[in-house]
Amino acid sequence: MWTDLRRIFMLNDILIFLLIGLFAGTMGAILGLGGGIIITPIVTLAFGLDIKYAIGASIIAVIATSSGATIAFLKDDVLNLRVAMFLEIATTVGAIAGAFLTGVVSSSFLYVFFGALLVFSSWNMFRKLRTGAEIFHETKTNSLAVKFKLNSSYYDKNLKKQIDYQVTNIPTGLSIMFGAGLASGMLGIGSGAFKVMALDNAMKMPLKPSSATSNLMMGVTATASATIYFFNGSIRPDIAVPLALGILVGAAFGSRIMQLLPAKIIRGAFIPVLLYLGLQMILKGTGVIS
Repeated sequence: MWTDLRRIFMLNDILIFLLIGLFAGTMGAILGLGGGIIITPIVTLAFGLDIKYAIGASIIAVIATSSGATIAFLKDDVLNLRVAMFLEIATTVGAIAGAFLTGVVSSSFLYVFFGALLVFSSWNMFRKLRTGAEIFHETKTNSLAVKFKLNSSYYDKNLKKQIDYQVTNIPTGLSIMFGAGLASGMLGIGSGAFKVMALDNAMKMPLKPSSATSNLMMGVTATASATIYFFNGSIRPDIAVPLALGILVGAAFGSRIMQLLPAKIIRGAFIPVLLYLGLQMILKGTGVIS
């Protein structure tokens, strides 16, 4: 009898984690944030899971979301592969530098600084949403973008037309990505929000290619971290496997939804997420929350 009860509870947990993964993968693919931001608070607050295992599950969530969404985005030619690989150089260098600088720079200062950047980015997105600026894209030719062949186009299924766009402010985008890598290396935080901020706000890419490209980049970054978490025992298969299966399905589903949604709806969903992350980092940096 007790064996049957344990089996029932185990199946219920698996089903719940599958549903959580489905939701996280769908939202992660739409917003380009990887799903980790959804997974961590749910499994820690709702299930009382140790934060170590929550972070391990979050890493798997990012990789699964990236894998599921990237396949669909590549097939539909939405993500910009050249921009992704170009910016990953800055992120990787930043992460390595951050690992070496741990303890040299005050973590409190970094939390406040990067949190303020996210709050500013959420305001900038809100301003674009109010003015309808998301329908206008950079038209000036950038010499660096031409040299590295970063300019591209995509077919917007919502507008039912091909959209050509120019990539600009490349040094600024590289600087933000270096900072995102630095923050990841020194503070152990995810950098999905910074990736979308660099692509959308700084480099003036349309929001849909920004989200798609961010999904690919996060998977590359998270794969390196996953090895460390796997060997230190932070990844529990009984949690990670059902989450990953749900996320793979959700990410493929979310990538389809994202292409049908108007950019203003995606931007509207993204603003509170950025604001929440930014305020959380500022509060943590000032010692209000631990």
